[in-house]
Amino acid sequence: MIKKMLAQAYIWLLLIILYAPIIIIAIFSFTNSKVLGNWTGFSTDLYVNLFTGGVNNSLIRAIQSTLFIAVVAATISTFLGTVAAIGITKWHGTKKKIITFLNDIPMLNPDIITGISLFILFVAVGLSQGYTTVILSHIAFCTPYVVLSVMPRLTQMNPNIYEAALDLGATPWQAFRKVLIPELKGGMVSGWILSLTLSIDDFAVTLFTKGNEGLETLSTYIYADARKGGLTPELRALMTIIFVTVLVLLIIINIRANKAAKKN
Repeated sequence: MIKKMLAQAYIWLLLIILYAPIIIIAIFSFTNSKVLGNWTGFSTDLYVNLFTGGVNNSLIRAIQSTLFIAVVAATISTFLGTVAAIGITKWHGTKKKIITFLNDIPMLNPDIITGISLFILFVAVGLSQGYTTVILSHIAFCTPYVVLSVMPRLTQMNPNIYEAALDLGATPWQAFRKVLIPELKGGMVSGWILSLTLSIDDFAVTLFTKGNEGLETLSTYIYADARKGGLTPELRALMTIIFVTVLVLLIIINIRANKAAKKN
């Protein structure tokens, strides 16, 4: 009994440590105080400023750049990761183990090493840093996660479905679009959402590959803003919106997964 109570207390302590800062930010996003922790009365001014252009232009540009890079990188990563996962499942034995191992390395590799490596690569090939290099970098570290999301779907799928479509006269592209994609849709959606979240969240890789042309994402903007001695108050509202959005997406994914499990 005591062990069970201690285990539950430990879990609740971890949850409090993890979520208390987020809850505090959410609470103080409903007051227009410039200092976090100073409650000056309920207000939605921070949200109004965020959506009506009442914040500085650099923050708006950072949000737009972040969303643009994240959507493009997530979409391309989903396509590349799905094709790569299909190719990996066609291999067997040692080759498959080696490719799977190589796919896992970027996920385990520290972000700062990935960022420095990509920075050196772009300098070596003479590619000017900006949107292109940041998108390529995000695709590079997001694609392995898509492969990891799609692979379980492939292992559960009947491997003869694709060949049957080809035997019935479908072209490889038609078989891929009309047979494989519907079967892999759940893994692709999960991979896309995960890639989108990783891209929005990334800091180290973006910092090393964005160059000096004025490109800022949300993470690099917050870093630069914090170094000035404080954070823009509207960031509290933005962080709350991002957290709620991610929470809703996770709930939707879990509901879909539970429904799919019940059907099976």
